[in-house]
Amino acid sequence: MTTDNPLVEPTTDRVAPPAVLVVFGASGDLTSRKLMPAVERLALRRLLPAGFSVVGVARTEMDDEDFLERMRTTVEQMGGGGDEAKHVWEAFSGGGFRYVAGDYADPTTYQRLKATLDELDRERGTSGNRLYYLATPPTTFPVIAQGLGAAGLHQPPCDGAFVRIVIEKPYGRDAPSAAELDAVVHRVFDESQVYRIDHYLGKETVQNVLALRFANAIFEPIWNRRYVDHVQITVAESLGVEHRGGFYEMAGALRDIVQNHVMQVLALTLMEPPATFEANSIRDEKVKALRAVNPFTPEDVRVEVVRGQYTRGWAQGREAPGYRDEEGVHPHSLRETYVAMKLQIDNWRWAGVPFYVRTGKRLPKRVTEVAMEFKTVPHLPFAKDQAEGLEPDALVLRIQPDEGITLRFGAKVPGQAFRVRSVSMDFFYGAAFLEEAPDAYERLLLDALVGDPTLFIRSDEVAQAWRICDPLLQAWEDYDVALARYEAGTWGPAEADALLARDGRRWRRP
Repeated sequence: MTTDNPLVEPTTDRVAPPAVLVVFGASGDLTSRKLMPAVERLALRRLLPAGFSVVGVARTEMDDEDFLERMRTTVEQMGGGGDEAKHVWEAFSGGGFRYVAGDYADPTTYQRLKATLDELDRERGTSGNRLYYLATPPTTFPVIAQGLGAAGLHQPPCDGAFVRIVIEKPYGRDAPSAAELDAVVHRVFDESQVYRIDHYLGKETVQNVLALRFANAIFEPIWNRRYVDHVQITVAESLGVEHRGGFYEMAGALRDIVQNHVMQVLALTLMEPPATFEANSIRDEKVKALRAVNPFTPEDVRVEVVRGQYTRGWAQGREAPGYRDEEGVHPHSLRETYVAMKLQIDNWRWAGVPFYVRTGKRLPKRVTEVAMEFKTVPHLPFAKDQAEGLEPDALVLRIQPDEGITLRFGAKVPGQAFRVRSVSMDFFYGAAFLEEAPDAYERLLLDALVGDPTLFIRSDEVAQAWRICDPLLQAWEDYDVALARYEAGTWGPAEADALLARDGRRWRRP
């Protein structure tokens, strides 16, 4: 039986249960740009039940109607809206959007929140289920966790209900601060209630690394040191820091990209086949993979790591300012906007195979990919001039923006002469599937509501990622490690090219 209510009649069996989404930081950018558009799309896909409710919590003074209208307007500005979407907001307008104004350190804020949640349980049938989403600056994470615990909001109010908390990145600024945050969170919430989010794991193409490896017999036998010469992971951004100079001065490329996004992609590439596709099986293997990464010594940081910062140049046809010229950046800043490194893996599958990682801002294009280059054949029976255009075979997983997979191999050039050169076989997600892929936040928000932690980061995984990255931060602070410079619009500093050239290799040009 069909209905005009967009919050019922699901089109799939994977549907959120009755619940309240409580967004701390409801007046902020993340809520407007990502969370509310994700809620709208989930509703349009009939994945939210009737009565599903949203409560915003922030310092900004608003009432319920102001909050609803503000969210409706921002979603429209982000490309949402339309005739069908109007029904979504009408369904919420009957009390489905509430707002609690208050300071996160004020106990009365949580008392008002508790009263609002109890009221929604009675009026909207949300069954005591709560999902707290911390879309706030990291400094408030422990404050909010403690506030929820002191008000008794960390435990389900009735049998059969759930309470979960979603915590955004960055999870700590280094290993000690991450461990300290974990201790605070675990004093209030059980680990099973904690969902540490990294939106990269919500991307279809990141998840496809698992499908490619473990659903195809042809790839797994060659996914190891016997056949792979080296692996390159690239996370390139064409934009600069824009209006986030103040944030970047505190974070830098290592904390902003490497410790989370890059480590997640690295773990999926390194990991062994899980026994099952259950959350703990996959997360166990990811932790084992990161544990096998060799830690850096101070000398390793000098030799195997390059940190860089962009200077004035030309990007996308326009003159671009240098990092030190950006708003909110210190004129003599040593903060890195580029990191390249060579990682070694100590296990049977990958011993001796270098993993080269790079990420940077103001590079020529926006691209994220994993490129696996295979060893050359042991003997070429052709004359040298017959194979001038032949490169080593390679498998490239394009995560964004041209999502898909490329396989590079050698083939004969048509003609009377016998010549061999490299060609590519391409798979494009957009051309192969008619289904529209869900946005990363849409996927992960639904996962948190249904209680599937597979694509969220476990506590021990955070610790392993910081174990790899912490020596870099320490060496940059304690030792005289040079800061390389590169012009905006180029592929990074010359020192990064030298990092591979020493091994007789070069960076792939995406």
